[in-house]
Amino acid sequence: MIIPVILSGGAGSRLWPLSRALYPKQLLPLCSERTMLQETVARLDSVPGHGPVYCVSNESHRFLVAEQLRQTGAEVGGLILEPEGRNTAPAAAVAAMLLEERHPGALMLLLPADHVIADGRAFGAAVEAGAEAARAGGLVTFGVVPTAPETGYGYIRASGGEAGGLGPRRVERFVEKPDRETAEGYLADGGYFWNSGIFLFGAGAFLSELASLAPEMAEACRRAVSGAKADLDFLRLDEDAFRSSPADSIDYAVMEKTGNAFLVPLDAGWNDVGAWSALWSVQERDAEGNVTKGDVMLHDVTGSYIHATSRLVAAVGLDEHIIVETADAVLVASRDRVQDVKLLVERLKSQKREEADIHRRVFRPWGSYETVDFADRFKVKRITVNPGAALSLQKHLHRAEHWVVVRGTARITVDERELTLREDQSTYIPVGSFHRLENPAETPLELIEVQTGSYLGEDDIIRVDDRYGRS
Repeated sequence: MIIPVILSGGAGSRLWPLSRALYPKQLLPLCSERTMLQETVARLDSVPGHGPVYCVSNESHRFLVAEQLRQTGAEVGGLILEPEGRNTAPAAAVAAMLLEERHPGALMLLLPADHVIADGRAFGAAVEAGAEAARAGGLVTFGVVPTAPETGYGYIRASGGEAGGLGPRRVERFVEKPDRETAEGYLADGGYFWNSGIFLFGAGAFLSELASLAPEMAEACRRAVSGAKADLDFLRLDEDAFRSSPADSIDYAVMEKTGNAFLVPLDAGWNDVGAWSALWSVQERDAEGNVTKGDVMLHDVTGSYIHATSRLVAAVGLDEHIIVETADAVLVASRDRVQDVKLLVERLKSQKREEADIHRRVFRPWGSYETVDFADRFKVKRITVNPGAALSLQKHLHRAEHWVVVRGTARITVDERELTLREDQSTYIPVGSFHRLENPAETPLELIEVQTGSYLGEDDIIRVDDRYGRS
């Protein structure tokens, strides 16, 4: 049996301002109506007889990941939470240890959550071609058949196999991102492939190589799994043990050093969508070579990607540009400079700007909130609580809150008092009062919250009870 393991821990900072640290690109519907994570799950339909889906996720994304997986209808075997990102090798190791215990003898198909693969059948055929080598103990990676002298990808040199065939080939070496001239030589050679970051191997075979080649990592991950604790539908790794693991990729830790690596060619319309230019390249373009999303009006614009989320975006006289508008930020960039978007995100983080981490609308396990307005000593939010959901029992040290119900029914606890509010009714939460907001109805609850006080940061929350296990 093949067990899919999806890695969903990245931040996707080059796709800012749509992708944010707390709402990264794999959780966004960038190329279709489904999110990239959901597209990854749907792609598994082309892998016959695969087992339940496992996912390794950043802890801060756990409820979003769980909800998106639920929406796919896929059987979920486990959601593993990383206390912090340590690159792909430790993530693969803890997943392999779990699979070795729950699915002995199964193959592990390791998939990033943020790739585009246009041809699902070709992907399934490549997985099937690699399964025999993996069952024999080989560590299989999938090398994308290059279509251009791309300088933004690492390459893998592989030997043997028929030209155009899917049969596994021996990996000779991994090479770093080349310059243009070198990439042109790789393309002409025919034996080089783009490094996709997709792998297939037996859990035991991978762990055996890891123990030999990176014993410190293997031991730290073993302790992280043995000390893991169940929390709702999640498996929380032991924090201290996992943080003690060296941070390294599967390529550096294992694949570049092992003598048992194989490559299966993948010709399936693959793209890792690492920047806005890549997203432009995989979308359907109009006669002028433009990709537009949302309310967009153009005149004399060519070869550009224009994305509007909350208002009209109009552009005149541009060629090969990227414009992305969100409720709180607008990006304008030349299409050949989009790799530098990451530098802007680093500056935002250094200035502690919240635009690097969150959108104006923030999702929580109980629903969402959106900041409507703010200034010194006040903030206005629109809060939506899902049917049957509840916020934590909490208090604030620096702010009071006024709640006005716009739609639905609210059950509210304030210290020892409980009350029910309906549309056009309101209540006041004094500073320091313990309070909870619940939606007892079968329809969403919407309310307006007005905060007033000396400090209005999201970290001014003291929780004493929370059904979602947040501290």
